[in-house]
Amino acid sequence: MAEKMNVESFNLDHTKVQAPYVRLVGVTTGTNGDKVYKYDIRFKQPNIAHMDMPGLHSIEHLMAENIRNHLDNVLDIGPMGCQTGFYLAILNNDSYDDVVVALEKTLNDVLEAEEVPACNKVQCGWAANHSLEGAQAIAKEMLAGKNEWQQVFAD
Repeated sequence: MAEKMNVESFNLDHTKVQAPYVRLVGVTTGTNGDKVYKYDIRFKQPNIAHMDMPGLHSIEHLMAENIRNHLDNVLDIGPMGCQTGFYLAILNNDSYDDVVVALEKTLNDVLEAEEVPACNKVQCGWAANHSLEGAQAIAKEMLAGKNEWQQVFAD
């Protein structure tokens, strides 16, 4: 057994997970009692597949803008460096079901989008690196696996 690391995902055996899934990573309680719930939203199978950068970048913009229409108290949603998923952090909402419903609605928003929000040099640090079609393909694939989202580990 490897030494326990400070980063939760470094302690996760990536060879045993089965994407796609939505997994509660942890809960952090603040000094005033507020709780931050962090989720691992895995789109691609680790070390087997990854999202291409233009599609990932665009789905990041689309999800960041749209998930807040479906879920209160979103602190952040951001991509994993390995390009296999996203982390979602929410405040004071312990409902896994709320997260899954909001994710499904958000991915449907991606499918209906006609443009990528904030896809310009003023609002984005790499505005030339976007693909609405790529984002929509990623969203469609994730939605197709919706019945598997609760199963994190392979049998």
